[in-house]
Amino acid sequence: MRAEKDLYELSEKERERVCISPYCNNDLLPTPIAGRKWGVWDIASLWIGMCVCIPTYMLASSLISGGMNWWQAILTIFLGNVIVLIPMLLNAHAGTKYGIPAPVFARLSFGVKGASIPALIRAVVACGWFGIQTWIGGWAIYKLLTIYFTGWDTLAPVSAFLGINLPQLLCFLFFWLINMFVIYKGMELIKYVENYASLLLLFVGFALFGWAYFRVGSFGPMFRQESHFSWKFFFPALTGMVGFWATLSLNIPDFTRYARSQKVQVLGQVIGLNITMPLYSFIGVAVTSATIIIYGQAIWDPVVLLSQFKNPLINALAQMSLFFATLTTNLAANIVAPANAFSNLAPKKISFRTGGLITGLIGILMMPWKLVNDPKGYIFTWLIGYSALLGPIAGIMIADYVLIRKRLINLAGLYTENGEYKNFNWKAVIALIAGVIPNIPGFLGTVGLAGVGEFWMNLYNYAWFIGFGLAFLLYAALMAGEKGTRFPAAD
Repeated sequence: MRAEKDLYELSEKERERVCISPYCNNDLLPTPIAGRKWGVWDIASLWIGMCVCIPTYMLASSLISGGMNWWQAILTIFLGNVIVLIPMLLNAHAGTKYGIPAPVFARLSFGVKGASIPALIRAVVACGWFGIQTWIGGWAIYKLLTIYFTGWDTLAPVSAFLGINLPQLLCFLFFWLINMFVIYKGMELIKYVENYASLLLLFVGFALFGWAYFRVGSFGPMFRQESHFSWKFFFPALTGMVGFWATLSLNIPDFTRYARSQKVQVLGQVIGLNITMPLYSFIGVAVTSATIIIYGQAIWDPVVLLSQFKNPLINALAQMSLFFATLTTNLAANIVAPANAFSNLAPKKISFRTGGLITGLIGILMMPWKLVNDPKGYIFTWLIGYSALLGPIAGIMIADYVLIRKRLINLAGLYTENGEYKNFNWKAVIALIAGVIPNIPGFLGTVGLAGVGEFWMNLYNYAWFIGFGLAFLLYAALMAGEKGTRFPAAD
């Protein structure tokens, strides 16, 4: 038997053998131990770059509009992060230990071919998020340019179907091209952008915080707002907060495969996610409360707020900071996962770069400006809706890796047709369907496609938890008695 230390990467002979497999390309191969160089700051800055973004800044607004006061909203965001951190760290463990990307990790439970099912589900959600963030980045550019081209805001939409004018569309496509350029350059440029932009983004957030305080001397009526807290709103809101990062909880191995150790990836994620996310949401609440006094209305959108600064230099610096905030989030959270997922469909034909281009094209077609029109629709339709799909996948992957395989993987088997991990694991597919079905009636009722009873609507409020729990238990039961991983003798 091979020594345990040798199980963490492929031998040279195994690497040569799996390289000719139709289920492998250079992007999907395990990262060699020598290539796992990311430290705590690399992982933390990755999360800072993802958390410090406009959706995070605006996240508390959707909770406050539902009746929460400021501290209830921040606490709900924090609790959601703590909950989602658990599956995040469990899935991240495999990436760090074996150096494998998320689609390859999914082969462990769904099978070598069946892994395309969860990978595609995750990819479609990421395409939607990519579109949203690209629209926001283009919006920041548009608002900056309207200082000089004041007539743009009065232009009619290109068409009633699109609902946006030509400059808005062109700014959106310009920002899209920048994203495509960075992804073309690969993971090292992504890491570089994340590391250097994260400090700038935190500085801008604190600068806004300081500006608000010194401008009004306090943070105004928002912190004195009466609470209309309702458990009926709290639980779907908490599910939405879990759903916010449920995407990354699945594909976190795409990044932790480069981490030096488990300690590094755990500390980096705890510091980067659980501190940055609530903090930046708090800054959003504080600054918005100040805008009520300064401008006579609550301005939740930081792009709109920064466009109020009439000094062209300050406005340009502020909007470019938002530009980088959106770019860093988009690169890490919304391009890497679907790029790897699409590559996993046909490894010999679709590279990481090609997968990134496919992601970008789908992101345009989804017309993202229509996804974020309504704050309540943002929570109940978008965040909870996709969490109903991702919760069961997380439950299956964790049950398989932790309970069934005891965190032991035969790496070569993940690239072998009809091998140890099969082509399709129908038990995983059955568990996935069973985890999704209870949430379908509530989703249909939420989007207005069907009249649904109160029981199903209430059940939908817990979509991620229901899906995760059902799929976890059913998969574990179906796989009971399955033999553990068998390792071949050393070459």
